[in-house]
Amino acid sequence: MITCHCNIITEKEIEQTIVSLLDEDCWQLIVPMKVYHALEKRGKCCRCFPNVVDIIIRTTDAYHARFDRAESDMIYYRSKLLELRNHYTENVYERQPKGHRAA
Repeated sequence: MITCHCNIITEKEIEQTIVSLLDEDCWQLIVPMKVYHALEKRGKCCRCFPNVVDIIIRTTDAYHARFDRAESDMIYYRSKLLELRNHYTENVYERQPKGHRAA
């Protein structure tokens, strides 16, 4: 499934990139731009970033579940990812900030 239409990036490519980043350092905070940098792409319209954050959360959870990580570490890590997701979803609606008035 294509996640980013601007760069033609599939969900599978994003998942593979996340796993390779986690193999380097399993507790690093992975953000959409880190994934795009690893793919040698850049965010253009950035509307896919909330979906990329969801893929990061899902893939990271699955990665750590395979290695039986401590639950307290996962809660802290997940809270950071959810903060990032909220940052991308609550501040912008169709590229207009909340409270923006056309007239």
